[in-house]
Amino acid sequence: MNNLSISDFHYDLPEDLIAQEPPADRGTSRMLVMDRATGAFHDDFFANLGSHLRPGDLLVLNDSRVIPARLYARRTLRREGEKPTGRIEVMLTEPAGDNRWRALVRPGRKIAIGERLVFPAPSGAIALEAEVLERGQFGERLLEFAPVQSSTDAFFDVLDQIGHTPLPPYIHRDDADADRERYQTVFARERGSVAAPTAGLHFTPALLEQLSSKAIEIARVTLHVGLGTFAPLRVERVDQVRLHRERYTIAAAAAEAINRALAERRRIVAVGTTVVRTLESAALAAQNAEIQPQSGVTDIFISPGFNFRIVGALLTNFHLPQSSLLMLVSAITGPQRTGLDRILTAYRHAISHRYRFFSYGDCMFIA
Repeated sequence: MNNLSISDFHYDLPEDLIAQEPPADRGTSRMLVMDRATGAFHDDFFANLGSHLRPGDLLVLNDSRVIPARLYARRTLRREGEKPTGRIEVMLTEPAGDNRWRALVRPGRKIAIGERLVFPAPSGAIALEAEVLERGQFGERLLEFAPVQSSTDAFFDVLDQIGHTPLPPYIHRDDADADRERYQTVFARERGSVAAPTAGLHFTPALLEQLSSKAIEIARVTLHVGLGTFAPLRVERVDQVRLHRERYTIAAAAAEAINRALAERRRIVAVGTTVVRTLESAALAAQNAEIQPQSGVTDIFISPGFNFRIVGALLTNFHLPQSSLLMLVSAITGPQRTGLDRILTAYRHAISHRYRFFSYGDCMFIA
């Protein structure tokens, strides 16, 4: 039984260690390396990741692509001839089928069911329109967009024109043109995330090529990151946590690579907590059989005491206090309080040595 409290996962972080910008050059971040068997750690650089990998390791990446999910709308009243009024921020969170999207709306208190929102292009012309179908807690809404040439691709093309990079709430600035490229992995392919799988942000094409040349096998899965990643946990105990759902896909080539690595007892290295959630969800579904190609949704919650069936090592960024992601990395570093104590000790070291934290910050390699 997990008797840990959410407050056990608290640590104090100076505000100035939260990275507000990416490093000047991709791939130049610092990396804290931890031995998960002992909790010992030392300082290194991400550029040296290859020296910590073994020939035959299977490195698994998340190829989800961040969409420009932050939009700005005007509220229109329903009476004929009235002018639009007020700017509304709309953050798309996940598709809900048939031109529908779940979204967070701010300020949302007055946005009622049946209201229409219009989304202007820079020219002032209306690029998108949506009707509010449902109202949920904490600013959640279900929106139905008017079809854009009846094409999903056309809808995303409009997002590319009017949308903004959905930087996380702890980055206290507006998005810039550079974020379109830097808040995206170099291997991003499948559109759908509203937050970056940040461990992958460190990689460069040159490093991936270097790793392949050292007999490191690389596979790709897809998990679309939702805003639940940043949602506060509104319970007191870890065993009360119920996590958000995220959509994932494991294609046939990836399933084959994972099964082959497991059969040959080669280490599987997850790049990011999103890959951990994908792989361990698939393992639970397989019930000790081979991993099958699949698409689905996962609400898996990984905390200290979890039995990892696939993941043998993890590359990850530093995570927020009292977050589900901090609980996940604590789980991989040891059982129950052992893992938590090891992670908090490592985080205190990172803080004292002025590592940069969160999405645009430095990373850890736990092996």
